[in-house]
Amino acid sequence: MKTNNQPFKLLKNLLVCCLFFFSLTVTGQEQEHVNDPESVINHLYDQVTFPPGENPDWDVVRNLFIPNATVVMRTGVDKTTTLTLDGWILDFVNFIYQNNVTAVGFEEKIVKMETMVFGDIAHVLVLYTAYLPGRTKTPREGIDSFHLIKKDGRWFIVSILNEIPGPERPKPKVLRD
Repeated sequence: MKTNNQPFKLLKNLLVCCLFFFSLTVTGQEQEHVNDPESVINHLYDQVTFPPGENPDWDVVRNLFIPNATVVMRTGVDKTTTLTLDGWILDFVNFIYQNNVTAVGFEEKIVKMETMVFGDIAHVLVLYTAYLPGRTKTPREGIDSFHLIKKDGRWFIVSILNEIPGPERPKPKVLRD
């Protein structure tokens, strides 16, 4: 007995076309976040900021970096810790769970950004504030120094160096009000 597979083939072709156009749309949306160094940095801060009940999409975050990126964090008054990209993500995840951050959310806002681009390399200096909404602690200022590279038509983060300003380490002039 011969069956008519025409409706099934039509539905299959329609589904394939929809998936193709959806992938183009997603790729286009992702591309707008990596067209220039400032867009990459803004997107990173957007990704690590999240409302209560949610968490960052670490795959989106990972896509902003080269695979062997380095992150150097200020972890004490006279101490820094050097992390791989995955080590930094794990450290951030541990911070979220150890401090029950998912319950209150997390916000890191760019206050001021200073960018220098030379060919396919860029340096971006960012003054930011970080805080946990709903908690009584005041927002904490920090400075991130980003190095980026343009590769395959888009920008990637190569490294982040983090510093916490204070009386012994005043903010650089370019980041002051």
